[in-house]
Amino acid sequence: MRTLLIVNPNATSTTPATRDLLAHALESRTQLIVAHTQHRGHAAELAQWATEAEMDLIVVHGGDGTVNETVNGFLPLPHFTAGTETVVPASGRLPRLGVIPGGSANVFARSLGIDPDPVSATNQLIDLLSPGDEHGPDTVDRRIGLMVADGRWSIFSAGVGLDADVCEAIDRSRAAGKSATPARYVRTTVRQFFRSRRREPALTVRIPGRDPIESVHYAFVTNTNPWTYLDQRPVRTNPGTTFEAGLGVFAMRTMALLPTLRVVRQLLSAKSNPKSRKLFRTDDVPSVRIEADDEVGLQIDGDFIGRRNVVDFTSVPKALEVVAPKP
Repeated sequence: MRTLLIVNPNATSTTPATRDLLAHALESRTQLIVAHTQHRGHAAELAQWATEAEMDLIVVHGGDGTVNETVNGFLPLPHFTAGTETVVPASGRLPRLGVIPGGSANVFARSLGIDPDPVSATNQLIDLLSPGDEHGPDTVDRRIGLMVADGRWSIFSAGVGLDADVCEAIDRSRAAGKSATPARYVRTTVRQFFRSRRREPALTVRIPGRDPIESVHYAFVTNTNPWTYLDQRPVRTNPGTTFEAGLGVFAMRTMALLPTLRVVRQLLSAKSNPKSRKLFRTDDVPSVRIEADDEVGLQIDGDFIGRRNVVDFTSVPKALEVVAPKP
């Protein structure tokens, strides 16, 4: 098995010791090439090279942003048949994807059942690459659905409005040398909430076969569950959404403080099932369009993308083969 290990040395929780352990473990099972990312977009370039070189496996040691770059680098976008939800799958030989968490939240890896500790995740990956032994599963094959958002792959979630404003502010903090800790996310979210709560609702959410959901302040579209993590605590916007089903939609039609706090408490509950008269929530939809009166922010997998008037989100079933535990 020919493997490319992509390492983001600047990711939050990557260390030289963990990188050495991971490389040594993979060298014992595969023909390994190790590459360190050097600039934004480098993971996509490396993944594209791995595909052209017909590598069997790409392992990413980094955060969600590095995983997103990698997927967008090697997985071709599908072709959507005009006027329908039919997806023509991409053809050709593609590598499988493995992930060793190295970022701050690591939502994608943890949603796949991968241990958040890099050392434990390394051992888990080696077991998964050794089917049939006493510690490993009977197969490593798992095909998961992804989401196309704004003409690119999203591996777990996207947000329009408040969520994107938070990610934009966090990106500025990172550029200034500040780490993206859970505490910083919380402080930034609170600050952005109070800055934007007096704005008029500007979004309309359109789902095929349903009436438009109007007067929306902000919305999340998810491909799995949970939406994110605060340290070890999962934050669940759409508990019924999975990699094996369609998209989850979470759209808030208020910025009033008390209803917002009630929903936040539900999101953080161990048995989260958010409900509110001012909340629209649904699971397992094939596609979503969000329209804005004026351009609003868009984030995909935790990275601020830019400002848009219209964003389309489409579920693509069984898009990616991953080395991960069965659901």
